[in-house]
Amino acid sequence: MLLVLSTAWLSVLHRSRPSIIAMASVSSAPSAAIAGGVESPEGKRVVVCGGGVIGACTAYFLATKGTARVTVVEKSAVACAASGKAGGFLALDWCDGSPLGGLARASFHLHRSLAAALDGPTNYGYRPLDTLSLSLLPDASSAAAARASPSLPPWVDGPAARPPRTIGTTDTTAQVHPQLFTRTLLSAAAAEHGVEVVIGELDRVEVEDGRAVGVALKGGGGPFIQADAVVLALGPWSNRSPIVSSLFNVSSLKAHSIVLRPKSPAAITPHALFLTYQPAPGAKTLDPEVYPRPTGEVYICGMSKEYEVPDDPEEIVGERESIAMLHKIAGTVSCHLKEGEVDVVAEQACCLPCTDDGLPVIGEIPEVKGCYIATGHSCWGILNGPATGASLAELILEGHSTTADLKPFSPSRFLRRRTRQGV
Repeated sequence: MLLVLSTAWLSVLHRSRPSIIAMASVSSAPSAAIAGGVESPEGKRVVVCGGGVIGACTAYFLATKGTARVTVVEKSAVACAASGKAGGFLALDWCDGSPLGGLARASFHLHRSLAAALDGPTNYGYRPLDTLSLSLLPDASSAAAARASPSLPPWVDGPAARPPRTIGTTDTTAQVHPQLFTRTLLSAAAAEHGVEVVIGELDRVEVEDGRAVGVALKGGGGPFIQADAVVLALGPWSNRSPIVSSLFNVSSLKAHSIVLRPKSPAAITPHALFLTYQPAPGAKTLDPEVYPRPTGEVYICGMSKEYEVPDDPEEIVGERESIAMLHKIAGTVSCHLKEGEVDVVAEQACCLPCTDDGLPVIGEIPEVKGCYIATGHSCWGILNGPATGASLAELILEGHSTTADLKPFSPSRFLRRRTRQGV
């Protein structure tokens, strides 16, 4: 069944928790509002495929320019996959010295601007925070020395191998609740700029004479949405499109996380923790992360592995051993996070989209005019979503990007490599 989410529904969503959802069912036949046989008087018709953070940011910045009529197509639910289960950590300068540096810096500043425009602190937990690097021991042999460090927050009372190191301040690191951020952004785009959200599964991008002219959806006779431009923001599902898989590969990294609600949330200060932890002598060293949230919850992640992404995001679930290890780490970090001192809000996993060269792919698909791609952001998708969306909006509507230099991320780089390899 094809579902169109009305502006009224998205307005409710903008004011509510993500679990409060109501949908208006429509016929699976393409309506005039969806199919549209003539060019929109509002300007370019753009279909964004994917309701995660990259798709939501792209739709938002397209719509705010006032010269595009935007439809978002999402198979399951907005922010139902990695964009709803990620940590939401933001860093200004951690990508400096790499091709991602300019994109990350631009996006960090855009997050700050968006938080001011959309009341991010209230609507999606935006806040600057300090960030510490800490090496944990599996026993309490160094706990006294760790507690003696004035830079260690009082709630972090586990056994540290050495005093913590500050790796981010409130000027350089921040956080959002990723699901609330994504849904707030799309809600604002719908309520204020007329963006339409369609729940339906992409079947194919329709191409005529080397140009994308719309998308066909699965089911109900194949509803068709006409477009002047199509954006594929499909995350780890990007390879499902032959336009993508014929040019480059997008693999999937399965990342586990738990969300806990301590019985004494006021004791948890806004300090993000990047840990080094060896569960036992000779065991593999792990690099878990801990993010307290202004909601009173604490997010802990780690334990990743390569994984073949299933068709349905709901099938991506946490593996028992990985979840158990995250609980062990949480209890080692703080007595406030031990079993019996917390309510378990979530035990989950999500899939991060990765490319062979470790860089995202952002730009127009070679040899298919009007078809754009934005994927492969790996663990930096929430951070780099705004600059990706703003840059793509500029590229689509103005022919070039000024927010960030997209040359390092061009899909054409894979075409050049195939040519050099004689493929």
